[in-house]
Amino acid sequence: MGIIRKRNTSYKSYLPKNLRDNQYLIAEFIISDPLIEKFNLNSENKSQQPYYDVYQGLSTLFFKAAEKYEIENCQFIANDKLARVRFSHEMHQWQTNQQILFYYNPALHRLQKSFFDANKRAKKVTLLFLASGEDIRVNAASFHAKVIQLLGKFGQDIGIEKSQVRLRDHQHLTYDLYARSKGCGDTVAHKLRTIPKRYASQHVNLPSEYSAITYAVINLPISNSLLNLVDIDAHAQDPYNPLYTLITDTFTNAAKRYNLINGAIIANGLIPIVRHNVHDTVSSVGELQILGYNPEQLSCGLISKWDASKLVDNIQLVFVAAKEHQGENGYSQFLNKIEQVIQLVGEVLNLDETREEVIVRFHQHLAYNL
Repeated sequence: MGIIRKRNTSYKSYLPKNLRDNQYLIAEFIISDPLIEKFNLNSENKSQQPYYDVYQGLSTLFFKAAEKYEIENCQFIANDKLARVRFSHEMHQWQTNQQILFYYNPALHRLQKSFFDANKRAKKVTLLFLASGEDIRVNAASFHAKVIQLLGKFGQDIGIEKSQVRLRDHQHLTYDLYARSKGCGDTVAHKLRTIPKRYASQHVNLPSEYSAITYAVINLPISNSLLNLVDIDAHAQDPYNPLYTLITDTFTNAAKRYNLINGAIIANGLIPIVRHNVHDTVSSVGELQILGYNPEQLSCGLISKWDASKLVDNIQLVFVAAKEHQGENGYSQFLNKIEQVIQLVGEVLNLDETREEVIVRFHQHLAYNL
């Protein structure tokens, strides 16, 4: 059976002990004309690579500041690509037209690297800080504070005001919903407190003005047994419409049963990117499915985005927390309800808990200007 049953009234979530926790911070600032002039030195490569000196000068100072504050896992990015981070036993980076994906194991891997195209002027510089070591969530506040110190030093070195830097703190817990059925019986309790509350308990205070969003993305694999639940006409223009309709109806009914009405089902091959936004927005930008939510609103609705002409490998189920989902102790009740929804979906779709891997990734994001 699954990990959690009727715990929606609990103040804690009991998650498998083999879960993975991640934290990474992203600092961004605009590449202005004065910054270009300051670092655009006269060099032999200027005609062929006009921005090499700019990016090389900035990255050199950045890595010097990182060395001073003993941050070994950080990347300099100046190609306007979205940085995304995932766990992996092998360290590697993979670039697409719009993204750079960083795969690494926080306990083992360390890397400092620059990513830029010296022939093009990027709109902004992105500085990526990857948490390292053990107990990532426990040490999140101290890592955040250390990054703030580094950015203060780096800002002085390159001559930009703190207010020009936007900082984002990304944290997520990742686990298999059916971990118990695969032999992981041990659990760990989480209250899932907000980032400001967790940091304040460790004497790391954040500015009063910030934006935050909490959500979960569930990865539902498309298996042969799932395909056999519906009749698929390979000669039709939309052969997978019955499959996506079944999953959407099942997801919608289960979510409404537990009063979770902020979310989406994504089955079009795009990567869902959830953002804090004053106005709810849904848009497709190349490889990305942008989902903008306002956490102050309880009901943003459930949306479906699929391409019935294509069979995707995985369907993404997205749940976004509203302000009302934040309990006195945190978001544990919210996550418990999500697990109940997915358990119900799994029962209807006849998922095999001993063989299927349904990955839950619980996100907490916070952003502010320094």
